[in-house]
Amino acid sequence: MHAVQIVATVLAAAITVVAVSLAVRAVLKMTAVIRLGQPDPGRFEGKGTRTVTMLKETAGHTRMLKWGVVGAAHWFVMVAFIVLSLLVVEAYFEVVDPDLGLPLVGDLTVFGLVTEIIGVLGVIGIAVLIAIRLRNRPGRGRGLSRFTGSTMWQGYFVEWIIVAVLVCGFLIRGFKAATGHLEFPVWAAPVSHAIGGVLPDWEAGATIVALIKICISMTWLIVVSLNVTMGVAWHRFLAFFNIFFKRSPDKPAGSGLGALKPMTSAGKPLDFEEADPEKDQFGVAHVEQFTWKGLLDFSTCTECGRCQSQCPAWNTGKPLSPKLLVLSLRDHAYAKAPYLLAGGGKDLTGEEKATEDQLKGVDVLAMAESERPLIGGVDEQGVIDPDVLWSCTTCGACVEQCPVDIEHVDHIVDMRRYQVLIESSFPAEAGVMLRNLENKGNPWGAPQNTREDWTKGLDFEVPRVGEVEDFEYLFWVGCAGAFEDRAKKTTRAVATLLHEAGVNYAILGEGETCSGDPARRIGNEFVFQMLAQQNVETLNEAFGDRPTKKIVATCPHCFNTLGNEYEQVGGKFEVVHHTQLLAHLVAEGKLTPVQPVDGGVTYHDPCYLGRHNRVFEAPREVLGTAIEGGLKEMPRNSERSFCCGAGGARMYMEEKIGKRINVERSEEALATGAKTIAVGCPFCYTMISDGVTGKGEQDNVEVVDVASVLLRSIKGDASSA
Repeated sequence: MHAVQIVATVLAAAITVVAVSLAVRAVLKMTAVIRLGQPDPGRFEGKGTRTVTMLKETAGHTRMLKWGVVGAAHWFVMVAFIVLSLLVVEAYFEVVDPDLGLPLVGDLTVFGLVTEIIGVLGVIGIAVLIAIRLRNRPGRGRGLSRFTGSTMWQGYFVEWIIVAVLVCGFLIRGFKAATGHLEFPVWAAPVSHAIGGVLPDWEAGATIVALIKICISMTWLIVVSLNVTMGVAWHRFLAFFNIFFKRSPDKPAGSGLGALKPMTSAGKPLDFEEADPEKDQFGVAHVEQFTWKGLLDFSTCTECGRCQSQCPAWNTGKPLSPKLLVLSLRDHAYAKAPYLLAGGGKDLTGEEKATEDQLKGVDVLAMAESERPLIGGVDEQGVIDPDVLWSCTTCGACVEQCPVDIEHVDHIVDMRRYQVLIESSFPAEAGVMLRNLENKGNPWGAPQNTREDWTKGLDFEVPRVGEVEDFEYLFWVGCAGAFEDRAKKTTRAVATLLHEAGVNYAILGEGETCSGDPARRIGNEFVFQMLAQQNVETLNEAFGDRPTKKIVATCPHCFNTLGNEYEQVGGKFEVVHHTQLLAHLVAEGKLTPVQPVDGGVTYHDPCYLGRHNRVFEAPREVLGTAIEGGLKEMPRNSERSFCCGAGGARMYMEEKIGKRINVERSEEALATGAKTIAVGCPFCYTMISDGVTGKGEQDNVEVVDVASVLLRSIKGDASSA
């Protein structure tokens, strides 16, 4: 070995020892923090399915590729990072002797070709990502950048480190080519040979550049290890675990969509008949009360801002950004960690669990962080502002877009549960809704004996459970469908269509009560459980001993709750949305449109029908048979549909901050030039109708349900629905 090689080898070894030591310390710290979370045993079920899903989402980049160019660029960079890590290992051999390479594969021509191609594509990919980050940098207005609130220096640091490592790889091979030591022919390493053609014949060149490459790589590792909250770097390792442990690995969409998780304490579902707030955890009041998967979520966030760019609250001037919420919880968890790891924390009665001796070595900053409330009050600065918590519509756009499967909605609802059930702290107007649910069985407080008023005036008799035995579908009308004037039109249209198609169905009438969706989404799990158990008992009695219990619902919130959440309280039903059943009836020829509706139609995807339950095609199939000229799709449609603003119990809370979400969505619908805005949800019906009202020359635009469009086409009369 020459002197240069000796010095380079010593320096490479020294910086590597430092970097690896810090990395081990960082991993141990992160593991310790994540283990502070509550148990979540279900995350270990279905390991085979989880493994397949994780490989599909990572290797296939199923989420990222939805973003086109940025997804493809990120895929090339990911592959380059994984594969070309071998070349970082090879650099240790090249520091010792430029003629050395990786054992077994280092001198294989195919290895040289593959790494050459990946290196070129990696350079192109990272250049694209840098350009995208620069083009979308914050500072040009609050709503224009998904990187607003992200730690930008960390993103730039990671990206330019990748550039430097890739360039060093080509320079090493270039110096080898210049000195005649490159193992690969020109056709297998054309870029390296081309670079070698302009480099000097310098024997020490490969060694020096290999040392630089190692120093750059280890500097990256040192910086990352000293910043355990640097998600833009750590997600390269944590994403595999976070995706593996997603709570619904068998679902094609986001893991936090569809059914909400039941309230749990110590990893077990809470039994409200025996639950005690002094012994059982009610929601989340402290960061360590999230499950370990929640803490893993916070650690994995890449700060990419895709959730933020899709969030209806953020896009209309509300303080909620799913990204910033997660980052706040992450930073709080790691700042509070020394206190928690020393044994600190409050028990369920609010008493300190640690002794003074245990807390003696805890630094002042960690102790101060331990005193911060998770949710701020009137006179206190919490980790999360109450306006952030209550701005969420639970639309699921954040979960749908997150490339690493963070479950934002679950975490928001868990914090709401504590605020509602223990602190009794929630928007005042929502209190009226909750009282109505408890006392009247519906959010509006309407008399129960008026649930069947929508049937008046129909030219046929609506069958009722108890009066008829032979029914295939139980028609779940829902509170809006029974009491809200606009939604009643949908209910009547669906009943008429089912009658026309000869479907055997029946309604519960006064036996029906609220599904409990608004209570659960606002965080009042107690009221939800009460309503759900009552409904399950009623439904099971109505169906008797039938092996298949079919329900058709017009409200996506009821559809989701009955079909996905009632199983948690002992009710297993086969639930379809009315657009699904209507599409089936049209396909079978039992309903035949005769006069297409013209004037242009656009369709608004309800969040709880589309994103949460993947029902995108059925409403479009119905409309496709009932209109002419095809749909005028809004820019944000299907899985990227923009929320109407009513979900998450926001239907019953006043929208006081920023632009109204329903107005934003209505303006998007009006911009299509359509004269008819079709919806598939009573909440959307109300919100979009209100948003359209008062638009001057646009007031002739009509909002109607998909069922009403179909009925008009069948009857050939606009006044028929």
